[in-house]
Amino acid sequence: MNLFGIIEEIEKADPDFQDRISPRRAAIKNMTSFGSKVAVAAIPFYFSSLMKKAYGQTVTPSVTDVLNYALKLEFLESAFYTAGVNSNIAFSATEKGYLTTIQGHEKAHVAFLQSVLGSAAVSQSTQGNNGVYDFTAGGLFADVLTNADTYFAVAQAFEDTGVRAYKGQAGFLVGNKTVLTAALDIHSVEARHASAIRQVRKARGASSTKPWIVGANDTGIAAVNANYAGEDNVTQGGVNITTLTGVNGSISTTAATAAFDEPLTSAQVVALVAPFGVK
Repeated sequence: MNLFGIIEEIEKADPDFQDRISPRRAAIKNMTSFGSKVAVAAIPFYFSSLMKKAYGQTVTPSVTDVLNYALKLEFLESAFYTAGVNSNIAFSATEKGYLTTIQGHEKAHVAFLQSVLGSAAVSQSTQGNNGVYDFTAGGLFADVLTNADTYFAVAQAFEDTGVRAYKGQAGFLVGNKTVLTAALDIHSVEARHASAIRQVRKARGASSTKPWIVGANDTGIAAVNANYAGEDNVTQGGVNITTLTGVNGSISTTAATAAFDEPLTSAQVVALVAPFGVK
């Protein structure tokens, strides 16, 4: 079985796949160097289970449902970055530049999804309080629009959750390649947003922050634990990959959790963003 051939095919459908694994190739390389024929024979089952897990969900929504779900998240993020750009928070010039760029992307995502959905698009006025969100999440992040560190922490949680949310819905768009490609393009951009925000937080003093998710909750903020539920998983396709040994030695728990992003179902995501006003 040509494992790397499969990866090439995945890359065709998921533009950010290579970017996401490039700093973590050691874990995947080790998986292609299993020491036993039994393990090699299990690779097809491993990938089959992995794909089912990545794109499986109990209830099958329509394409319109998926796109409106995405639109609600994009409404939230667009409003969040607009609020940040318009705030009096003392961002550095570089930070303000990042936020302005991301704001533009989120607005473009909203416009695109609205154009695809047409009259079926949900209205932003149905969200929050007539379209106005509570970025404090009921007071949980009381200084989000006055404190740069809090703002970027919430931004990181939003972006990481958004990436997992898009991954959880991609499988429902397989029947419509045009929409699937567009959705994966947005997913790719969201992943880059997440990486950029994480780099900003690192520069501001969150020294342990990586450009990608590592473990259950690597933000340092207990209040967003639920946003990272499942990210400490080290079992893929029924195999605990930390027990495998390859040319580079054993796979660490850190590498195992960093090598895979776990998808979130729509129900999980809706519960996470509901405190901000998403319905």
